[in-house]
Amino acid sequence: MPKLRHYDHLGTARFVTVSCRHRRQLLTDPERIRILLEELDNSRRKHGLLIYGYVVMPEHFHLVCLPPDDLKLGAVIGEIKSKTARRIFKMIRESGSHIPQALNIVKDGLLRPAFWQPRCYDHNCRTTDTTLEKINYCHNNPVKRGLASTPEDWPWSSAAWYAGDRDVPFVIDTIGAEIEMVN
Repeated sequence: MPKLRHYDHLGTARFVTVSCRHRRQLLTDPERIRILLEELDNSRRKHGLLIYGYVVMPEHFHLVCLPPDDLKLGAVIGEIKSKTARRIFKMIRESGSHIPQALNIVKDGLLRPAFWQPRCYDHNCRTTDTTLEKINYCHNNPVKRGLASTPEDWPWSSAAWYAGDRDVPFVIDTIGAEIEMVN
């Protein structure tokens, strides 16, 4: 498989897609989603990452963010994936449930579970219009899939925050007044 190129240090917002292993619907449990959002917030604080929009779908999540100029976003996404997977697998084990066999991979000669697909997809948003387009894409994703009637009805995205609701599971960073009008 060819390696995707990632272009860091351009000073542009990034649209990131991270998929669950084999695109399985592993993000349907609210507790798992809460763990993912906590790790996103931890990374935001640790690395100075600005998060402009997101959506968590059953088998993937999208993120629109602005990394600091000196940050390699791929490494941060890898950290988020690693911490999230460890916490979720620990939660599954502690509940007495079993991790699906299909998630096992051989790594370093050992059989280990893998929650996420390797790597991620990212796109540089070179303009504010492109950034807004990607935020809107995030918000409309659950509606297009038939998971919600309106973007604001989906609890696992930034759509409600942009609609003015501040009692949300994840607070969004703003890049300017024009972002406030997204919907």
